[in-house]
Amino acid sequence: MNYKGYEGTVTYDDEAKIFHGEVIGISDMITFQGTSVDELEQAFRDSIDDYLAFCKKKKHSPEKPFSGRLLLRIPSETHKEVTIAAKKHGMSLNSYIKEIIDERSKNPKKSSTHNRKRA
Repeated sequence: MNYKGYEGTVTYDDEAKIFHGEVIGISDMITFQGTSVDELEQAFRDSIDDYLAFCKKKKHSPEKPFSGRLLLRIPSETHKEVTIAAKKHGMSLNSYIKEIIDERSKNPKKSSTHNRKRA
């Protein structure tokens, strides 16, 4: 689900017969729920609008989803190896990592010999 640039994910509780949703990509907690798709979609939009109105009232900037900044914690040896590889390709570290992430996310089965099984 997408509204005003915010993304929502949804799960269904079959015991309670209700959809639960949460906005992803920000640290503020925005949730919504509904018993039908129409009700869920309206609750999603209302929750985003309420969040934006609350931020405006408090004179606080609302978080922007997926800002484009990503903090990575990697071993220092990996940091060194990736930096050297980026230099060898004539690229900045940021551009090199972005290219690898773009390739991996578009072709998840083709890329990398470091295939790991997920539990």
